[in-house]
Formats: sequence, C-alpha cells, structure tokens
Amino acid sequence: MKYKLLVAALATLLAMIGTAQAGGDANAGKEKAATCIGCHGADGKGVAPNPALAGLKEGVIVEKLKAYKSGANANPVMKTFASPLSDQDMADLAAYFASLK
Repeated sequence: MKYKLLVAALATLLAMIGTAQAGGDANAGKEKAATCIGCHGADGKGVAPNPALAGLKEGVIVEKLKAYKSGANANPVMKTFASPLSDQDMADLAAYFASLK
C-alpha cells in the first residue's frame, strides 16, 4: 500500500514539474509561430502529413521540441527549426499551440 502511495506521489510531482517547465507566454508564442504555421497550420490542426499541435499539453510540445533539437527524435526538418530555439521560445510556442482548440 505504501508503495502505491509513493508511486502516486512521485507521478504527481513529476507532472507538476513538467507543467512548471512549460509555463510559456501564449502571446509571445503566437508571434514566434510564424515559421510553424506553414506545416502545422495557423489553427495548429496540421497540414497533411504534419501533425496537429492544437490542444496538446505544453509539456508534450516542449519535450518534442527538445527531442528534435537534441537529435533524439531524428527529423532533419524539425531539427533545423528547433535547433535555434531557447527553452523560453519552446515554452512560449507550447503555450500558444496548447491554447488552440
């Protein structure tokens, strides 16, 4: 029983940390998204075959951008766009796309 409580507490803590790291500014993200809309659409719903970003959780978007930047997710096109992004840029973009429905 204690193990289940510990796992639940750890999962909650990790979720809160992920959210805190994302904490971007959606308005700043909208301004930074100009290069994203060609493939992901102005509404964030994607332009085939590119995935939709609208409504994804901020933490998910940030982690994907970090993976592209580091090369952990091998996609040369996205690596080109993600490489110059700062952590704040990623957080702002994530806040913007997460705010779209």
